Amino acid sequence: MTRPSTAEAAGTVPGPLPRRALAWNVYGAGIESVGRDGRPEWVDVDAPGPDQLLIRIDAVGLCFSDVKLIRLGGDHPKLYGRNLAESPTRLGHEAAVTVLAVGADLADRFRPGQRLAIQPDIHVDGRSTAYGYTIPGGLIQYHVIGPEVLAADDGAYVIEVDDRLGYAEAALTEPWACVEAAYTQRRRLWPKVGGRAWVLGDPADARPYAFGDVLAEAAEIVLTGVPATVAAEIHRHAMGAQITEAPEIDAALGEFDDIVMLNPHSTTRVGAAARMLAFRGTLNIVSDEPLDGPVEIDLGRIHYHYTAYYGTARTDVAAAYGETRNRAELRPGGVTLIVGAAGPMGQMHVQRALQMPHGPDLVIGVDLDEDRLAATRARLDSVARDAGRRLSLIALQRDGPSIVDVVREQAGRLADDVIITAPVSSAVTAGLEALAPDGMLVLFAGLPVGTYVWLDLAPVFLHGAQYTGTSGSRIVDQARVVEKTLLGQLSPGHSLAAIGGIDAAADGIQAMIDGTFAGKVVIFPQLRGLPLTALTDIGSVAPEVAAALGEGGVWTAEAEARLLGRFSSSPDEAGDTVAADPV
Repeated sequence: MTRPSTAEAAGTVPGPLPRRALAWNVYGAGIESVGRDGRPEWVDVDAPGPDQLLIRIDAVGLCFSDVKLIRLGGDHPKLYGRNLAESPTRLGHEAAVTVLAVGADLADRFRPGQRLAIQPDIHVDGRSTAYGYTIPGGLIQYHVIGPEVLAADDGAYVIEVDDRLGYAEAALTEPWACVEAAYTQRRRLWPKVGGRAWVLGDPADARPYAFGDVLAEAAEIVLTGVPATVAAEIHRHAMGAQITEAPEIDAALGEFDDIVMLNPHSTTRVGAAARMLAFRGTLNIVSDEPLDGPVEIDLGRIHYHYTAYYGTARTDVAAAYGETRNRAELRPGGVTLIVGAAGPMGQMHVQRALQMPHGPDLVIGVDLDEDRLAATRARLDSVARDAGRRLSLIALQRDGPSIVDVVREQAGRLADDVIITAPVSSAVTAGLEALAPDGMLVLFAGLPVGTYVWLDLAPVFLHGAQYTGTSGSRIVDQARVVEKTLLGQLSPGHSLAAIGGIDAAADGIQAMIDGTFAGKVVIFPQLRGLPLTALTDIGSVAPEVAAALGEGGVWTAEAEARLLGRFSSSPDEAGDTVAADPV
């Protein structure tokens, strides 16, 4: 049995267009403000204008980042103080959709029946207006999208997909894009052209530093305690910059795009300078001697603001910058550790590490939840076997071995790469203990800005260690996931743990809050009568769907086809559809 075509899945396209749809609007903070009395509500569906598309929502993945919106309501950063009681929004930023009708101005770009995945991280005039946040999202059966999605800063924030990807797979390309983005360079790798730079040193330092043209394109350079020979070189190469001197570190100097510290020694001094980094700012420590201790660093800024810490033990300041010195991908043939490996996103990092060409030889996943780890093992053991990789999933015990002890026992050495998917600072410090001196730390979990942790920066400039973080994804990341899926290098369906129809969305959100499932929850808005159901329990609801699951109970295109055939689409009530106008 093959997956039904787009037209077969939910009515002929083009054809009668819906007048109404079931929706889960958000009217304030708290899960009780999602929907009406715990149920979806009927809302009117507009006909598309000339610059709009009417879309059918085929599948929506639920994301833990939705919980932040539920908790904060209009105080969520992406809602800018919006009064949701008067102007509700809607969750559902992981959406796979089908075009039902096309406005006249878009007829040369889109067509009825076309399948799309939405990239929710939308920016208009540089301001985040994300789908599923500022723009009401996909927990609805049908709705209209226009320039707010299709004509933003990067053009149309949609990616075309075809029937080689199931609806759930297409929806899950968005969270997978966030995982993919974690291994791309989001930091700035060179000093900013036209930026503010700050060089700090010691007048008595006689090391032969070479700046060359590192700061040649800066607009402003501030010098603090810089040796005379270094100051002379900076003046010689940065002729167009405004160069001034400041006697000491002072917050009144403002923020800097790039900071260079020559042989600083003092962690207090480094920490004070780090607090003055601008968004995407870089701090370069040039020294062959360790600092006098760890530095208090804002982890949230590494994750959300992409602040970067570089360094070199050489006197050539430029040696700290660039792609060669600063990798972003997992080390081939190495040891990778994922902290929080049994959560939905942690599982994706484990799976990616196993499936990537030329990836690590050993993938170690640790988590506190033994049941979730067992579910992860069931899904991914076959992936590791097929890829010829070693997978070790370890449940941490309160009084048992530490993370570093686990890594040493499994690998015989420290990890080349440590990925933190648990949003607690203690997970970061524990993971760092297991990181090799030249390793890479990836802060994937979103610790808030203002979360300070004492970090040893000496490995950065002495051995080339990397401390990185990412937030969200871009269109190119999601397009890469689609491409990798079609090439067989990724299988998003492995991430799916539970499904439900439109009526089950609130139950799915609560289950996500409670951590009920070891994997992603996907809602199929076109389906009625399908309760929230774990894939492990689907046999009790739809035995024919269970029979089509893959090894380890993994979601498949065949299982999805049977699901769509088993549960009816939303019933059209009298007068709830209108004939489509020809495009």
